[in-house]
Amino acid sequence: MSNFILAGLFTEGATDNRFLNSIVKKTLDDILFDSIGDIETELIDINIDKTNLNFNQQVFNASKSAKNNFGVQILFIHTDADGINDEHIFNTKIIPSKLFLENQNDDLLCKTIVAIVPIQTTEAWMLADKELLKNEIGIEGTDLELGIHKTPEQISNPKAVIENIIRLSKENQTKRKRKSGLVISDLYQIIGQTIEISKLEKLESYIKFKNNLKDILIELNYMKT
Repeated sequence: MSNFILAGLFTEGATDNRFLNSIVKKTLDDILFDSIGDIETELIDINIDKTNLNFNQQVFNASKSAKNNFGVQILFIHTDADGINDEHIFNTKIIPSKLFLENQNDDLLCKTIVAIVPIQTTEAWMLADKELLKNEIGIEGTDLELGIHKTPEQISNPKAVIENIIRLSKENQTKRKRKSGLVISDLYQIIGQTIEISKLEKLESYIKFKNNLKDILIELNYMKT
């Protein structure tokens, strides 16, 4: 067994990547903390041209790039649920894409896949620590006043909610400050780097992702059951 894991991350978009890169790395390291021996990890971004490709083709190309160009052992695949549960996405995208890879007679593919499917969208995970979000935006107010009193995965459009909080934060700012004010794209990386795993563990979709990753690490003999 190697004492090093090289993993790849393939996401729907650039902002997803900025947030999830740190989340995935922290989760991987957190799980391996009590593993067999001392295991180092590295996570690299896998970028492909998605033009005119369906999801299976995207995953295939990402898998091939991950293995052929970098020697990746585990490939994390992200796609949002865009709904109140992930059943449809797993049935129509995740499971078919895994089967598609498994049926390929190609040694230059990374077939060890871990799905990341946030309920609603990635921004729901950003709402897992509401105090952190408020601090980064620079706003005071109750969760009810800001429209974030529900559990994150029950908020149907978390991105719009965060953008509205940013708008509210600017209402009392000067006109000069508004011109160079915060936008939501500024938040993904800093929140991803700062948020604690314990906050994310309150979310069903994160727990599912983490448990699936544990199963994969056990299969690869990096962990005991």
